[in-house]
Amino acid sequence: MFESIEEYILSHIDSEPPLLSDMARDAQANLLHGRMVSGHLQGRLLKMFARMIRPRRVLEIGTYTGYSAICLAEGMDDDAELYTIEKDDEMEDFIRKYFDRSEQQNKIRLIFGDALQIIPAFDDDFFDMAFIDGDKRQYNAYFEQVLPKIRQGGFILADNTLWNGKLLQKVAGNDWQTKGIMEFNESLVNDKRVEKVILPVRDGLTLIQKK
Repeated sequence: MFESIEEYILSHIDSEPPLLSDMARDAQANLLHGRMVSGHLQGRLLKMFARMIRPRRVLEIGTYTGYSAICLAEGMDDDAELYTIEKDDEMEDFIRKYFDRSEQQNKIRLIFGDALQIIPAFDDDFFDMAFIDGDKRQYNAYFEQVLPKIRQGGFILADNTLWNGKLLQKVAGNDWQTKGIMEFNESLVNDKRVEKVILPVRDGLTLIQKK
């Protein structure tokens, strides 16, 4: 039933840009975790959020292939900037291959390294919006570092917060990624600094606004 609904949705929203379609196929064929690409539905949603929020500066944690970065940049004004951080420098050739072909390339600043070491260098209230999609074990740490960097009223999106339904199952003792997502979700429940809602889109997308 869900697959049929998803097919219906994809046939009734804006089409996936050819560059992103090429990237998704390339990732599926040549990368070990190609399914991690944001994909058509989430990509159009990210663009729409950026279009609605109209951020001057966006921070992304976890570039991976660059799919989500391009989608966010699509919704941003021409003079806006997106800073995207990727820990795995072996992805650089893949990422740049598509950034260099993208009409959004002038908006995107690609940074390699550990986000937890990079984020503190930014000024407080520097960003209007952030997208967290990095190491699931570090979601709480990312959030605590990102929140001061977001202006009052700004937004944080956190990806994979339903984590393929594993949150409703018994978690193995060494499943640190699932535990990381669970801890993040639980910590947000009573966090009075923000308002939040989980959207059941793809693998779960949490929309958070800083008060």
